[in-house]
Amino acid sequence: MKRLLTSSALALTALAGTASADEVAACLITKTDTNPFFVKMREGAEAKAAELGVSLNSYAGKVDGDHETQVAAIETCIASGAKGILLTASDTSSIVPAVEQAREAGLLVIALDTPLEPIDAADMTFATDNFLAGELIGQWAAAALGDEAANAKIAMLDLAVSQPTVGVLRDQGFLQGFGIDLGDPNKWGDETDPRIVGNDITAGNEEGGRKAMENLLAKDPEINVVYTINEPAAAGAYEALKDIGRENDVLIVSVDGGCPGVDNVKDGVIGATSQQYPLLMASKGIEAIAAWANDGTKPQATDGKDFFDTGVSLVTDKPVDGVDSIDTAKGTELCWG
Repeated sequence: MKRLLTSSALALTALAGTASADEVAACLITKTDTNPFFVKMREGAEAKAAELGVSLNSYAGKVDGDHETQVAAIETCIASGAKGILLTASDTSSIVPAVEQAREAGLLVIALDTPLEPIDAADMTFATDNFLAGELIGQWAAAALGDEAANAKIAMLDLAVSQPTVGVLRDQGFLQGFGIDLGDPNKWGDETDPRIVGNDITAGNEEGGRKAMENLLAKDPEINVVYTINEPAAAGAYEALKDIGRENDVLIVSVDGGCPGVDNVKDGVIGATSQQYPLLMASKGIEAIAAWANDGTKPQATDGKDFFDTGVSLVTDKPVDGVDSIDTAKGTELCWG
């Protein structure tokens, strides 16, 4: 059933079921319910919840960055008696007090895809190594350009002005992979390398990607490398480039590896993308909440890391020496995880 909650005049969509007295209840709170990545995350959570007999309530903001509605969702989950929350936070630092409230109430809080600030504000994070995901596409882009990488003109299409961790990690990973010295690695936009034309924000959607690309092209029409936070933003950037007849001479790289994104790699819209696995993140999260409800067991991080690493693969049909990758046929087989 669909329910509408409101907070500060912002809408929050909830796809909710009702738990019986002996059922374990869990919540999934995503940034939006329109981005295919989060749609698949919800599907993965629903499938595992059905398998384990967990009652799942799913919530999503209208747009990426809809922080207030995520706080409202956490409050609802606490009041409803849920045992745990799976969360992809829009504002990774401002959400922490609400997360602390949930944990104090006895809920297990798992961050999916996007680490909180600090990362241990959640009980555990199930995610791609987002810095590595960025680093892989940066390494690939530099190798694909060869000597011309020294003369690159790079557009950085980021997520949001609040600089959530996922956006910072991917941005900074890309730059390091490309061979550009970082400023403060905990934020983007302070690098001094003249190859960076500028940063703009996309809200992680196609319209935002188009507008950001148009803005940066106005600054320098000779941009030839485009980093994008995700594949919807990449699709928008491509359309902006197509409008000026430059869709075939600009290298676009991205992160997600969703099925539409892999198709865009196959079609030449995106040169390479780092594939992550939202179905796996979500299913592991539901398993963790079920275990917590059963015997108080908490999930453990991957050895040597402060989160549970759900893996990443570079997808491209134009492999380069020194950077491991899979082709789009394999990427299609694996997309969404």
